[in-house]
Amino acid sequence: MRFLGKTDAKLDVKGRLFLPASFRKELQGSGADRLVLRKDVFNDCLVIYPESVWNEQMDALRRKLNRWNKAHQQVFRQFVAEAEMAQLDASGRLLIPKRCLQAANIQQDVEFVGMGDTIEIWAKQNTEQPFMEAELFGKALEELMGGDADEKLGKEEREDGK
Repeated sequence: MRFLGKTDAKLDVKGRLFLPASFRKELQGSGADRLVLRKDVFNDCLVIYPESVWNEQMDALRRKLNRWNKAHQQVFRQFVAEAEMAQLDASGRLLIPKRCLQAANIQQDVEFVGMGDTIEIWAKQNTEQPFMEAELFGKALEELMGGDADEKLGKEEREDGK
């Protein structure tokens, strides 16, 4: 599954959101009908995990934790306890529990953000500015993706200059 792009939406009076059509098609194409909803660990947004992706994340976390370590158990408990099972209704709507809306400071206007294998739901006012300034984003990508090639080129240029 690859969820991409951003889409605006509005909560209805019952706390439901229409999942964008492109995201629904991606879910249907993969056979994912059960979802897990949880507040993001770092940001004030909600994350929708297809159940298979959630299970992979939970298994990866569990592998790094020792069941006989109290702090590890508390981390796992916190991660799992804040999750909610969710399912789209026949109209393609997702019911968002009030506690999740409050945790992410979501009122009515939201923006869905495709994050590859998950979907984020942000309060619209939190997405009006870019997540990163363009120059910082470019530099971060350069460091993450271009570092090895640039380092080799710089080293070769220094050696040629000697």
